[in-house]
Amino acid sequence: MKRRELFSSLASSFKNEKQEKVIRPPYYDDEELFLKECIKCEGLCADACEVNIILIQDDKTPKLDFSNSGCTFCDECAKVCPSEVLKLEYKKNISAKVEINVLECLSWNQTMCFSCKDPCLDDAITFLGMFRPEINDACTSCGFCLKVCPTNAIKIG
Repeated sequence: MKRRELFSSLASSFKNEKQEKVIRPPYYDDEELFLKECIKCEGLCADACEVNIILIQDDKTPKLDFSNSGCTFCDECAKVCPSEVLKLEYKKNISAKVEINVLECLSWNQTMCFSCKDPCLDDAITFLGMFRPEINDACTSCGFCLKVCPTNAIKIG
């Protein structure tokens, strides 16, 4: 095997391992139940979502998509879940971490911008002076800050 073939095969194996993490609605206890029970459902949680951020994937399980809005934690998806995969008593913060890429963020690069702070319902974005925003422990990963960032410096994963 030539060196080029070796590196190509190694690189392709890394690409296959990297899968997008599915972000679920914040009302579940067991990830396995999605694959077992959601396939029997008609996607009622997506229909009940008042901000239309729940998408039903090809495997019939729900995932959150923050490209247009954020989660209001309204409880509607849990209330309509017939298989009890989503339940009110399991309500928690969304299982994802929100981060600011300081290289892409306008404020971190000496341009005044508060576009992420204004829509944050939890006061989870604090600024050091007028610059250098940071996400603090109050963050629920609701996603409202993602779509308003003019440089897409805020990522969720």
